[in-house]
This record gives sequence, structure tokens and C-alpha cells, in this order.
Amino acid sequence: MISNPVLRFGLAANRLHHETYGAALFQWLEQSAAGIRELGMECYTVGRTFDAIERSGLLAGYGGLVRYPFGREGGLMKLVARVTDGGNGAESFDGAIYLIDPVDPSSIFPEALALKRQCITHGRPFVSTLMGAIEWVEIERLCAGLAPDPARAPLFDFSGQTLALIAHDALKDDMVAFADQHFEVLSRFAGRVGTGTTSGRLNELAWSRGWPKDTPWVQPYLSGPLGGDAQIAELVLERRCQRVIFFEDPHVARQHEADIQLLERAVRVVTDKAACIASPAVAHKWAGAVGPLKA
Repeated sequence: MISNPVLRFGLAANRLHHETYGAALFQWLEQSAAGIRELGMECYTVGRTFDAIERSGLLAGYGGLVRYPFGREGGLMKLVARVTDGGNGAESFDGAIYLIDPVDPSSIFPEALALKRQCITHGRPFVSTLMGAIEWVEIERLCAGLAPDPARAPLFDFSGQTLALIAHDALKDDMVAFADQHFEVLSRFAGRVGTGTTSGRLNELAWSRGWPKDTPWVQPYLSGPLGGDAQIAELVLERRCQRVIFFEDPHVARQHEADIQLLERAVRVVTDKAACIASPAVAHKWAGAVGPLKA
């Protein structure tokens, strides 16, 4: 265990992901339990998910596994409250890992939607897929100054991956600034896709940095309201896009909310093959951590 500040994460999983051995929760722990122990990461875990971990023995004897109530008793609601800054004298969470089954009705309960929204609002990771959960423990390890885990190297081999870059209107400038700051990292990907004006602005940035003028840095798709999110969702479902960085504005109502949710659901359908980042702060942390890794 390292001496950096204690990491605190909320943890939950829909029934599909903890009901049988070999489900996503157990696959995650098989690959990440050692990193969790090494970090001393505290996992505040909703009832059934906690019970499943206890039965598995994958975190046996680990004091950082903390039980929260069942979802029906408000466990997920309590996670939402702890993601926010301060209040009730309790330390805030550093993020949430919620392994979501997109066809489980509870995945769209108000507390589930609020957990994601508050993570975005406060610039904390909201991790909802198996690939994302495995990756994020490694990101925290790298940020803590630990040596890269060789077993995670395939996750960060971007030469065979495609990245989607999407931003809502109020955050398009943030996306351009992010791409400018981390241009070399993002250019490691085999391909990049984007929607509407965001892709146009990112291509202008790339060309200004010397990218060949006759080659788009980002392959443009339609704007979100016209179906671009759905087009990229299809790429995700076909395993032709592995990562989505989607700068969402949590403070405005969106008429094409269904399209946004469709893309998020697609990522969760292929839970072991895709990951999504939904805020600038988290994207910068991710890119800063993977930047020094060998391309």
C-alpha cells in the first residue's frame, strides 16, 4: 500500500454483472484487485455488489471494502451524496465505478442518472464498463507514481483503436483545448471520429499543427441531433470504436437526450471492449497518465 492520499470510490454493479462467476465484476477484480490493494483504494459498495465480492473471496481480508445499504434501501442514493463536495462531515468520493447493464431497468433510476451527473459536475470519473474499470485502476496507479503494469499494456496500445471525440456546444472550446494539449497522445490512435462542428474544429486544429491538409485528423460524422451519436454508437457496437471522450454539459436540457443515451448504452453493451470519459477534468487526467507510456 502506498502513502498517497486515500482514494475513495463508490462501487455498484447491476445484477447481470455480479450474478454469476465470470460476470464483469469478477473479471474486473481478477485483473485489478492487486492494484486496488496496492493503492489502498477504499470501495464503498452497495449491498448486493458487496455481498457478491465477499462470496468471491477476490478481496478477502481487505479492509478497504466498505458495505453500503442495498439499492432498495438507498445505497446508490448515498453514493450520489458522497460524490458531491463536502457535506455531512464525510470525505468526498474521488469517483464512482458502476458496472451497468443497459437493459436493467434500475440503470435508469433517478439515483443512477444522478450519480453520473454529479460525477461529471464535480469532474470525477464515472466508470460504467468493464474495460473502463480495469483501465481506471491502472490510471490511478500511474498517477500515484507506480510503475506501469505490463499486463495492462494492450489497453494502451492505441495503434489498433479508434477514439470518438464529441462535445456539447458549451464545451467545444474545452475539447479543442484538450486536443491541443494532448495532440501527440490522441494522434497515437489508429483513427479518430467526431460529430458535427466539433470534428471540423478539431481538423482545423490538426492542420494548424502540421497534419496533412488532405487528410482529416478526425473522420466527421453528422451532428448529434441529426444522428451522429447513433452513427458512432454503431461503430462501437461493431467493435470499430473502442473509446469515447464525450464532454457533456450537465447543466442544460438537451432535445436529443435519447441519442446521447443511445451512445452511452452502446458502450455498455460491449462492456469489455469500450470505455467512455464524460468530462474535461477526467479526460485531462487520463491523457496525462497515458502520455508518458511508450507508444
